[in-house]
Amino acid sequence: MSLASRLLRVAARTNRGTSGLTSPRRLLVPIHTQRNAGYATETPADAVKKEEFKVASEIPPPSGIADQINDGKTDWSKSYHGLSEQAFAKEVAEVLMAPVEPLDVEIKPDGLIYLPEIKYRRILNKAFGPGGWGLAPRTETNVGPKVVSREYALVCQGRLVAIARGEQEYFDPSGIPTATESCKSNALMRCCKDLGVASELWDPRFIREFKAKHCVEVFAEHVPTKKKCKLWRRKDQPKLGYPYQES
Repeated sequence: MSLASRLLRVAARTNRGTSGLTSPRRLLVPIHTQRNAGYATETPADAVKKEEFKVASEIPPPSGIADQINDGKTDWSKSYHGLSEQAFAKEVAEVLMAPVEPLDVEIKPDGLIYLPEIKYRRILNKAFGPGGWGLAPRTETNVGPKVVSREYALVCQGRLVAIARGEQEYFDPSGIPTATESCKSNALMRCCKDLGVASELWDPRFIREFKAKHCVEVFAEHVPTKKKCKLWRRKDQPKLGYPYQES
């Protein structure tokens, strides 16, 4: 058999073997699935952290600014400089510990007597002079769900004399700035207690005698709810106004 015949026979056999339908070969390609580090349980809008309200005093100053402000002087947020170092002069002590004037004392409807904050400032100005005293914050402002609080130090003539934490309630986030200022006033009142300013207001006997002599407890009706209750007012003040109607 010639070489050409052999080649034709081999080609024919090859065509017969591949003429039928054969299943194509499958290419196995590994598929890598991306592994998530975690999964979200909330929408992207909810996932954004809500920014809390911060008053200006909470924001820390840039690095180096605090040293420039103190300028080598006392840092009243940490220092106890001058505490109980010596007593104030006799004339200063007489102004601070003078008996409280009954006409200056007010009473809340729930029966709590108090001295208006401006009275404390006037007494301190009279004792130390304007600029001779001040309130220095000791901590950042703590804004809770319903209460704002902050610790203050009362500094008089360059000496630390008292530390107190002021507190004030608020009912709406828009009232936080006002509550922050009222918190400072509350701390001032508590600090003045250590100096003997209006110390009678903390004496139970004085409270009972003052209320019996200068105040009266009356029945009143809350106009919107029609509820009746007993409230306090000074005897020299007019009857309670809206939303109460005195019986």
